Amino acid sequence: MRVLVVSAPLIGHVLPLLPLAAALREAGHEVLVATAADGLRAARSGVAVRDVAPRLDFGRIARGIMLRHPLVARAELAGTAGTRGAGLLFGAVNDQLADGVVALAGQWRPDLVIHEPFAVAGAIAAATRGVPAVRQENALFDGAELARATLARLGPALRRHGLTDLPPPAAAIAVAPPSLRRQEGWPMRYAADAGGGELPDWLREPGERPRVLVSRSTITGPGGAGPMPAVVAVADRVDAEFVLVRPDARLARRRLPGNVRTVDWIPISRALPASAALVHHGGAGSALGALIAGVPQLATVGAGDRRHNAELVAARGAGIAARSRDITADTLTRLVTDTALRDAARQVSGEIAAMPGPTELVRRLESLR
Repeated sequence: MRVLVVSAPLIGHVLPLLPLAAALREAGHEVLVATAADGLRAARSGVAVRDVAPRLDFGRIARGIMLRHPLVARAELAGTAGTRGAGLLFGAVNDQLADGVVALAGQWRPDLVIHEPFAVAGAIAAATRGVPAVRQENALFDGAELARATLARLGPALRRHGLTDLPPPAAAIAVAPPSLRRQEGWPMRYAADAGGGELPDWLREPGERPRVLVSRSTITGPGGAGPMPAVVAVADRVDAEFVLVRPDARLARRRLPGNVRTVDWIPISRALPASAALVHHGGAGSALGALIAGVPQLATVGAGDRRHNAELVAARGAGIAARSRDITADTLTRLVTDTALRDAARQVSGEIAAMPGPTELVRRLESLR
């Protein structure tokens, strides 16, 4: 079976799709990933990747949307826009992806298309080929709602390919732990690719003090530095060791407190088991990574789905939701000492571990042919 996996042009969107892609390859199926721009970095993981929109500039599209829709942009930056901003942005992105994905499907002739909610171009390609499309969630939002918001902006792309609408997906794959939120579809244990880089030996074992990893978004833009500057500002008043993962150049050049270290790109999922907590920008991949490891997290409230993710985690009791500017020494001390946070994180970790893994879904996908 040939399986085409389609993602928005962002590495953070591609990585969660790769474990299922790997399971399909191990079962003997051919897998090709279709994406563009930043998403092409997935090739470093050894998967076959095709650029379906060589001239796509995600930043330019985002800036154009913000200029044309200032009120929506303001709400999006505050994390209160719902699906309005996402629909506008990823509708425009998918309009540029659609022709390339359809052309690739025509050439490669997949038997099945798997796409994430913000890559509806994959569903368009599946419809033109008359093959099943499967929506795979890669976040904590309602994927059906995100796909609908994106599709609502794709009338011209549909018409270019002789379509008036899209059929419902043949199946959906849900990755959210049940106690956080319900998603439609077959449950599957979230198992994002570990990412690039090497894990230093000293990060493989717990340190003398509680270790807190501090990460930032893989996307540049507003709030791109994430919570790192705020953590550095108060770190010397917290009995913990802080590890900044990929700090920006300005922060890396600063004189840091004695309990703050820096590392380049590392496979964070492999460092989390020996860590006491994770502080991050609120992205779904980071939130789920901490939950898988069963460690408390501080997720900052920010743009896009970051407020949504942070508030979901906090409502479950598995972490703290806070704006970067509100991070204090007391906040970080609570993060590493509050046993209720740790217990809730471990409970959710158990839920995730009980979900079927990617390998267990291969047979179900094969049945869709």
